[in-house]
Amino acid sequence: MRFSRARLGAVERLLWSRDGRLVTSISKALPHARVMEIADSGWCVLAGANELTEAVVLPLAQASAYGLADVDPGLPASERYVIALGNAVQVSGLGDRIGFDETPELAQRKVLDYFFALKENHHVEFQPIVDLRTMQAHEWECLFRPHMPMLPQTIGAIVDAALAAKRPVDFDMFVVEATLARIASVARLEPVGRRTRFGINLLPASLLAPHFEASAFADRIRRVGLSPRQIVVECTEQQAIADIGRLKKQVRALRRLGFGFAIDDAGAGYASFNVIAALEPSIIKIDREIVCRIGNKHSEAKKALVEAFVSFSRRIGATVVAEGIENRRDLLALQEREVDFGQGFLLGRSSLVPTQPRRIRPVRNLPIAIAEAVGWEAAVQSRAVSSH
Repeated sequence: MRFSRARLGAVERLLWSRDGRLVTSISKALPHARVMEIADSGWCVLAGANELTEAVVLPLAQASAYGLADVDPGLPASERYVIALGNAVQVSGLGDRIGFDETPELAQRKVLDYFFALKENHHVEFQPIVDLRTMQAHEWECLFRPHMPMLPQTIGAIVDAALAAKRPVDFDMFVVEATLARIASVARLEPVGRRTRFGINLLPASLLAPHFEASAFADRIRRVGLSPRQIVVECTEQQAIADIGRLKKQVRALRRLGFGFAIDDAGAGYASFNVIAALEPSIIKIDREIVCRIGNKHSEAKKALVEAFVSFSRRIGATVVAEGIENRRDLLALQEREVDFGQGFLLGRSSLVPTQPRRIRPVRNLPIAIAEAVGWEAAVQSRAVSSH
C-alpha cells in the first residue's frame, strides 16, 4: 500500500522518496510540481491533489519505494507539511530504516535538516532600536527570516527543533554566518555607515560550547570588515542555563573585546533578575508581554515591574530596551518611566536594509512617575529637560 487515507478537502498532495530518478521523472511529468531535497533523507514532491496521483506515479516508480500523502488543509500551515511528510515516509515502508517516525523529536530533526538544506532561501531583516528621548535609531536588531516553502516554520520553532536535536551550536553558527555576511553588505551603504551597531542573537548553549572563544568570534567579526564594538550579542534562554559561572566568564570576555551583551526577553521564562544580576549585561531587553498594554489604566503591576527593571539597570550600569511597542499609549508609559530605548511596530518594522524609524512627535512635559524608582533628582532633571 503506497497511499495514506485520503483527507476530505485536500487540495495538495506530497510524495516522498529516496530515489532521485523517480523524483526527476515526476518533475518532468508534472512541470508545476515543487521538488525539495531534505538533506540526506530523500526528496519531497508537492503538487495538486488532482495531479500527483497514484495513476501518475506508479508507472514511473516501477520498483522504487515511495509514499503519497494528502496535505490536510485543516491544520496550521506550520504543521500540515511536517505531518504529511511523516505520513508519506510511513506509507513508503522505509521509516524505520531512515530513523523517521512520528515522534516529535525525530520530526523536529527533519525540520532542522530541511532548514539547513535551504541555505539560499533564507534572509536577514533589520529592525530599528530607537532612543526614546530623541526618537532616532540607536542600533538595529538582525532578525533571521527562514523561508521553507514545503514546511513553513517560525524561527522560534526552528530554535526548538535545534534544541531538541541537540544541535543549537550548528544552528547558531549557520545563522551567524548568514547574518554577518548581510551586515557587511549593508554596512557599506549610506546612511548606515561603519559605526552602526547591530544586534545578533545567540543561544547560551553556543556560548557554553567547549570550542567557543570570544577572541575567535571577534576575529570572525573583523574578517567581514566590522568591529566588535558594532555588535551586540543578544542572549535568549529557552532552557535553564546549565553553567551560569562559565557563561558569566564568556560574557566578560566578550565585553572586554568591545561587544555589547544583552539579555533578551527579560521578565519571561528563565531571564530572571538572578540570571541578569549574575551576567551583568550592558543591555536589558524587557519582554513584549510586559510591554503590551502597559499604558492601560489597570496595568499597575506591569508599570511597577518596568520601574524595577529601570532602577536595577541603573545600579549595574546597563540600559533598558522595551520590546514590542505597538501604540502611543504604551510608548508614553515607557517614556514616563525613563526607559532608554524601544523597539516595535509603532517605531519601525523590520526591512531588508536598515531603515530610519517612523517620525513620532516627542511627548513633552512627561509626568514624574518614577520618582520612587530612580530617585527624585533624576526625575526632576528629566522633567526639566523635557520642558525646554
